[in-house]
Amino acid sequence: MKFINRYIHIFVALLLLSCGAKKYIKDIPYNYSSDEYLKDKTQQKDTSTSAYSIVDDNSEGLSDDTLRVKEKYSILMGVMPKDIKDYKLYSYVDGWLGTPYRKQMLEKNIGVDASYFVQALFSDVYGETFSKTPDGIFRSKDIQLFTGRSFLQEGDILFFRYDKSHPISDVGIYLHNDRIVACTTNGLNIYNFNDEYFQLRYVAAGRLKQK
Repeated sequence: MKFINRYIHIFVALLLLSCGAKKYIKDIPYNYSSDEYLKDKTQQKDTSTSAYSIVDDNSEGLSDDTLRVKEKYSILMGVMPKDIKDYKLYSYVDGWLGTPYRKQMLEKNIGVDASYFVQALFSDVYGETFSKTPDGIFRSKDIQLFTGRSFLQEGDILFFRYDKSHPISDVGIYLHNDRIVACTTNGLNIYNFNDEYFQLRYVAAGRLKQK
C-alpha cells in the first residue's frame, strides 16, 4: 500500500509539471493582488512621512551669498545654521576678517582700528551713528549697558580696559557661542571670548536700545 501511495504522489507531481500544470497554477486562488500590495505600501509610506515635518532649508528665500555666509559662520561658531540670524552682521564682518591692525584707520585689507570698525559697522548695518572712540561708543545714549555674559546676543558691543588711564580702551563685537570679532596684533579676526587675554580686560557689554 505504501508503494501505491508513493506512486500516486509521483504521478500527481508529473501532472503538475505537464502543460496542464499552467492551468492548475492559474486556478489557485491568490487573495493578495499586486494592486493591493502597492496600495498597502503607499499607505505605509504616507503614514511614515506624516510622522515627520518636511524641512525647507531656505524657507526665507535667502540669496546664495547669504546662504554661504550662514553656513560658513554656523561652522565657525559651532552652532546650527538656524542659530545664525543676523545675516547682515556676518556678511559685513566677513569682508573685513584678516585686515591688519592700524591705529585710527579704516581701510579694508590695509589697516583697521577696532573702534573705527564698530562705528562703521553700526552705521552701515544698523543705521546708527557712534563716535569713533571706544569711550565715545561706551557713553552713547543709544546703548544699553550690562555686564552679564549670559545675556550676550549677536551684535552686542564688548568694551575692554587695557590701562588705568583709559577705562574704556577698546571694543569688539559679540557673535555667537563665545566667539567675538576684535582687533589684536594679529589683526581683525574672530577670537574666543573665554581666552584670558579678553577675560582680564572685559568691562561691560552694550546693546542698541529698542526704538
